[in-house]
Amino acid sequence: MKKTFVGVQLKRLREERGLTQIALAQSLGLSASYLNQLEKNQRPLTVPVLLKINEIFGVDVQLFSDGEEGRLVADLREVFNDPLNSETISVAELKEIAASMPAVGRAVVALNQRWRHVRERADAMAAELGLGSGGVPTTASLMPYEQVRDFFYAHHNYFDNLDEAAETLASRLGPRPGAVAERLAHHVEAQHSIRVVVTEDDGQRRFVPGEGVLYVSRRLSDGQRAFQIATQLALLEQSDLIDSLANEASENVAETLALARIGLAAYFAGALLMPYGAFLEAAETERYDIKRLGRRFGVGFETVCHRLSSLQRPGSLGVPFFFIRVDRAGNISKRQSATNFHFSRVGGACPLWNVYEAFAQPGRILTQLAQMPDGRTYLWIARTVHRAGGGYGEPGKTFAIGLGCDVQHASRLVYSKGLALDDPGAATPIGAGCKVCERPACPQRAFPLLGRPIAVDENRSVFSPYSAR
Repeated sequence: MKKTFVGVQLKRLREERGLTQIALAQSLGLSASYLNQLEKNQRPLTVPVLLKINEIFGVDVQLFSDGEEGRLVADLREVFNDPLNSETISVAELKEIAASMPAVGRAVVALNQRWRHVRERADAMAAELGLGSGGVPTTASLMPYEQVRDFFYAHHNYFDNLDEAAETLASRLGPRPGAVAERLAHHVEAQHSIRVVVTEDDGQRRFVPGEGVLYVSRRLSDGQRAFQIATQLALLEQSDLIDSLANEASENVAETLALARIGLAAYFAGALLMPYGAFLEAAETERYDIKRLGRRFGVGFETVCHRLSSLQRPGSLGVPFFFIRVDRAGNISKRQSATNFHFSRVGGACPLWNVYEAFAQPGRILTQLAQMPDGRTYLWIARTVHRAGGGYGEPGKTFAIGLGCDVQHASRLVYSKGLALDDPGAATPIGAGCKVCERPACPQRAFPLLGRPIAVDENRSVFSPYSAR
């Protein structure tokens, strides 16, 4: 097992709390000399010490996780692979930054991300005005939806207070006869004097406060209607908590605040329909079988996958999943992560990923062992979901859902059946995205690697395009 050294993180925690080494050592039940060795990376962090830190200080264990370090290394590689960067930074140096100075690394990633988005906006505005690249100055920051997406990503798609509030309400409602949507409709009417009316509206949900009516679409299944009612219920009963979380994401941008509120309300809805304790127990019992969990809790495939990617309660962890939703064109419309899996923010994702193969076999669950260039291997599950139009000739929506976890957790999943988990050769070599993938001989490469010159030889043709020198 890999040893974890967390000297910088531990020292920063101590200084933030205004504690001396002796005081922190006493709190953790350690000798001062042992703590000193931990801070100097002369001893690795042990699980009992980590759990003690979490118990006393309420610190997210992800702060000390190797997975978090892996995410940061991947982000830093994208920053320093930029062709405008003249310095060559080795992976060993990036790992040192991530391990010893994670706050500095995150600041570098954040600055680069903002600069890149400003450049993209400037180029887009310049194109509209017929100017060259960078021809229009702009102070634009991240788009609101990007701010919200990164906010959920930074929180590992888990919000403890909101999750516990949903679980408490679910316990109060208790198991009652009848459909889930009907039970929630009774609660909304009894507690808030709001009637739920099923309508032919094109929208899924429409709340009219002046009328005291919540309209939900007849097109939706019972589980989908329950989810929409639960989302509105979150905005009614958890508005203050949602606001406090959304303000963290918004950076005083009204549109971002509104989008964050909607996202957090949807998070509450999922947690209400699938209460943490009951859902985690069922997931472990069913070996994370998505179809069985969907039937048990009355929700669809995508909703179950969403919930599985959020089981990160301290002291009661589920499998840490990464969730993604893409369309046929490769556009990523949703991504949530409790893992260290990294995908590119520059260009598209890897075409060898089974999430794209799912479109060729609609409705079927596909499994894949996939290995990233850093040697980490993941088990991926992918399947399409389809939402039909309202009537004849009306276009519907088809997406592919991907759910993945590190191979070390794969044996807990029913989907690992028949897979050679211990055979490195069984994994498909994939990458975060062509522009940042360093695989030298990938026949599916769509773009050259950023920051590396292309090997051009008019007298030679090879199967792998854009070979780097």
